[in-house]
Amino acid sequence: MKRGNWIDTLRRFTPLDQKLYTWWSYRSPNWSNSNKGRRLDHIWASQLLEPFLANIEILREARGWERPSDHVPVSLNLQF
Repeated sequence: MKRGNWIDTLRRFTPLDQKLYTWWSYRSPNWSNSNKGRRLDHIWASQLLEPFLANIEILREARGWERPSDHVPVSLNLQF
């Protein structure tokens, strides 16, 4: 990642001291209250795209849907 000069797009919009989770275990029935997860999903971008990064979103509420995945969607918006 460093050799290719990739950008961690989630961290471009989220301070380092703020936790980022995209996965919560099925074993935790109170996953939302305890908010203990892992960051398993990433969107990496090249340096050339940096000026076009507009917004990124972790769709946390999807983890609470009926029959959810333990991973939630992560989406990146680019503005050209």
